[in-house]
This record gives sequence, C-alpha cells and structure tokens, in this order.
Amino acid sequence: MTQISRFPSAAGLVLFILLMAGCASSPDNTWTVRTSSTLLPRSSDLDLVRVSIEQEAVGLLTPLAPPALRGNEVALSRYLDDIIKKIFPTWRVIGEQQTINLINRYGLAGEYARLRESGEQSHILDRELLQKIGKSIEARYVFQPRLAYFLQTMTDRLNLPPFNILLVQTRSAHMRLSLQLWDTMSGELIWASAAETALQSEAVTQDPVFMEDAARITWGSMLSDLLTGKTSSRYTRMNQFLDDLLSEKTDETQLEESH
Repeated sequence: MTQISRFPSAAGLVLFILLMAGCASSPDNTWTVRTSSTLLPRSSDLDLVRVSIEQEAVGLLTPLAPPALRGNEVALSRYLDDIIKKIFPTWRVIGEQQTINLINRYGLAGEYARLRESGEQSHILDRELLQKIGKSIEARYVFQPRLAYFLQTMTDRLNLPPFNILLVQTRSAHMRLSLQLWDTMSGELIWASAAETALQSEAVTQDPVFMEDAARITWGSMLSDLLTGKTSSRYTRMNQFLDDLLSEKTDETQLEESH
C-alpha cells in the first residue's frame, strides 16, 4: 500500500500531492478544480494498464495550445512529469525532453510535427505516426497534454486614498487543461480528462497566482480521477490538517531560501 492510500478523501490526496511536490502556493490561496474524465475501455483493466506502463513506459508529448496561448504551455509537461511520479511512483515515465531528443535522434521531427498537427485539428493522434513515435521512444503509452485557457487577474480591493497606498489586492487565475492517454501500438485513446481550475488569494504583494501552482493542482486532480476511477469530481482545499502541513512546508521553503 502506498503512502497516498492512507488519505481518506480525494481532496486530501490532491493536497498531499501538492505538499510532496513542493508547491510554492500560499496557504492563503483558495482553489476549486472540477474534472470530467472517461472510464477506461472495457477491454482495458486499470491494474493491467498500470503494470503495462511500469514494464513498457509512458512518454510525455509536448503540450498543445491554441495560437493565442502558445508559449504559455512550455513548462506544463515538466509539472505533469513531477505529479505523475508522486501519484504513480512505480511508473516508467519518459519526460518531454527525453522524448523530443529521441524523436530527433531517429529523424522523426517531421512525423512528430504532423502528429501534433493532427492532434490540434481533430484531437486524434494518427495511428501510423503514433506507432513510429512510440517505437522511437520505446514507450507503449503516451500522454498528450493540452492547454485550453489560462488567465491571471489582479484587482484592488482596499487602498488608502489620501496616500494612494494599496492595502489589499485580490489575485486570481483560471485554467483549463486536458489530458489524453494513448496506446501507441493500437492507436487507441484509452483515457481522457478535462479540468477547469479557479484559484484566488488576497495579499498585499504584487505577485500573481502563478501558473505553476494552477497546473500542479489541475494535473493532480485529473490524475486522481485516473487513480480512483472517477469520471467527475470537484476538488477543493478543505482538509485543515493538510492545509497546516502545506503552510509549514511553505514556511520551511521560505526559511531555506533566506539562508
């Protein structure tokens, strides 16, 4: 039994993931994630898929993003890699950088570009191209992440007019991500999830709610669905004990950085 299984709720699981991942999110942040995930096909058993991934590996493809958001998706696979290893520590994961290096080493950059193009236009990864990519990185499965929406806002809530001093500011971020798990041999989409996340905090600093925090929370929520077999979930920061642990972790990190 893994350490994660000791937590009784899905919300506790996600909070534990964030704690273990070293998330820099302020303990004052409030967040909500709503997920919509598919079940695995009847021909696939989750335990069998997990064993297969452990033996044959899962690769992380470069995230897709609409033209208006391109550039924002750069680090999303790195955060996803980290969260996968927290939830499924026995999985063999081939990170995005290694995936790209292997694809280029075998002269498949053009094929990879066409695979991404097919994914952007139809949300379907071409089977023949997928087989070539899978063989080149020696992975039976691949995750295809996608950034659909991201927005950061900062709103003044309280200031001192005579001196024009800002006292309190509301910071928020909204994010929509999706994640697909493909079988590179059969070309079958075996699992998919989409999630929308809202984060908010009030502070006197000028720091926004960072994209990294939103991404970690969102990936953790979707992968929690995969872990538990859920198809629709709502995750919130609601476990006081784990909130306190996260606060202690944040304080320790700040102390270490000050030294």
